Amino acid sequence: MADTTTIPGASCMEKLKSYVKTPKGLILAGEIILSFIIIICYAASYYGGYSAVAICEMIFAMIFFGVFMMELDKQFQVISWIWSDFFRAAIGAGLYIITSLICVIGGAGDGARIAGGVFGLIAGLLFAYDTYTIYLQIRSSRQHTAASTSDRV
Repeated sequence: MADTTTIPGASCMEKLKSYVKTPKGLILAGEIILSFIIIICYAASYYGGYSAVAICEMIFAMIFFGVFMMELDKQFQVISWIWSDFFRAAIGAGLYIITSLICVIGGAGDGARIAGGVFGLIAGLLFAYDTYTIYLQIRSSRQHTAASTSDRV
């Protein structure tokens, strides 16, 4: 997942700069920034309860950004990071699209709620694109081997 070739003694800031330049790093940074904008919009609206989705998704995106940036996914192989990231992005896309549609449709008279809903729809599309890219990566990394059908060992 971390498409970087890092120097062993690189500082955290150097790793951050090099990871943000990768496609996955750019997607995760976009998810974090959009989630932060959505939190601000929902905090300014009359109904602040919709900010829970944005807060959770921003925290999860920050965790995965940190794991992939520091290449911890290669050290802790107990967790299937690619599948965890796939489910994070898929659930985030679904939740953002659902809550954003609710906010846009029912937000008459509350401009901040509508703005949060519009940014949420954009974030839902970004999370869906992230899900699609992870799916392509899973599909390309999976080896198609023929299973033996005989009973002999």
